[in-house]
Amino acid sequence: MSLGSYPIAVPQPDLTAADRRIFFSLILLCIGHFFIDVYSSALAAFQPHLAAKFGLNLTQAGFLAGVYVFANSVTQPGFGYFSDKFHSQLFTTLAPAVAGIGVAMIGLAPSYGMVMAVAIFGGLGISSFHPQASARSTQGIENNKPFWMAIFISSGTLGYALGPTYFAWIVERFGLEQSWYGGIPGVIATIFLLAYLPSLPTSETRTKKSFDIEPLKAVWKPLTILYFLVFIRSIVQVTFTQFLPLYLTRERGFSVTHASQALSLYLACGALGGFVGGNIANRFGGRTTILISMILSVPFLAGFFFTSGWLSITSLALGGLVLLFTIPVNVVMGQQLAPGQAGTVSALLMGFAWGMAGFLFIPLIGKVSDITGLHNALLSLLIFPIIGFFLTLTYPKDPKDQPA
Repeated sequence: MSLGSYPIAVPQPDLTAADRRIFFSLILLCIGHFFIDVYSSALAAFQPHLAAKFGLNLTQAGFLAGVYVFANSVTQPGFGYFSDKFHSQLFTTLAPAVAGIGVAMIGLAPSYGMVMAVAIFGGLGISSFHPQASARSTQGIENNKPFWMAIFISSGTLGYALGPTYFAWIVERFGLEQSWYGGIPGVIATIFLLAYLPSLPTSETRTKKSFDIEPLKAVWKPLTILYFLVFIRSIVQVTFTQFLPLYLTRERGFSVTHASQALSLYLACGALGGFVGGNIANRFGGRTTILISMILSVPFLAGFFFTSGWLSITSLALGGLVLLFTIPVNVVMGQQLAPGQAGTVSALLMGFAWGMAGFLFIPLIGKVSDITGLHNALLSLLIFPIIGFFLTLTYPKDPKDQPA
């Protein structure tokens, strides 16, 4: 089976009126995705403050983060089903405001339980955006679709990278109880989307196909392998994201602001890694790209734990870059396996796999950290990319993976 190629060439600028409408929608969805994912990573910046305010141990911090990830990721297939059923773009347009209001209220919450409640509310706003927006982002684009999918994904990844630094600055500048200021951009983004996002095409809402499991059953084996590869990568990605500020402040002596900046650097390099990985996949194939990503990320991430100063942070940044080579590549590979169920595959790989990894492993690492220390707990995660390397060897070869 050919898994296709990953063209990254920039399309020609000769656009029809229909093309301009399609790309205008893509631009607006990228803006929405950016702000949605600013809120998706924001909880990490709150964790040191919440630990101090409520006296949380690492198990409690991990449970909070795990529930938050569940709300903003694992629920995505459900929102995908309802957005297909009701054909309303309110799932997309209202999401930034809901996410912003929920997450930005974390600093005002008077108890651990209320923090959990507003985090879940904001997380559901994040979840509602992704299935519909990801399915619509490249709808109608015939050429270089993987490139435009990479643009859409990377707009979110850049927001995800900015989130910790943005909220660390809000709290440092205005105080924890004024964190609600951070929700203002989400409300503005919703107003903008409501005013300008073109409506869903009538012809497509009338002919929208219902969920069909048969195409997925036909490719169940490679799709299952791909799901677990995303799951394995996400274990490292999301657990590092949630615990790095706590680790750097508690065990490296960083300020909350500097720890959040280090996390943002790690995530920003991951956003860049998506483009680098797309080019590698275009030349050598998706399977080879995953192999490179899994095995090469280990020494860089290990260097973060066993060095100090600028060398440690550089190793962290390079580890993030290499680890996230595969984000757009995974999505494209999955959609090529079942092109008629692109929305379902996107929700499975972008939301459900990522969310289940966080929901299961963030609380687990929190518990282990209370017993063995956060350093040892995070270091133990490096076994997973090694497992991923060997699992990738069982994935069907792309023609580009074959020797010349």
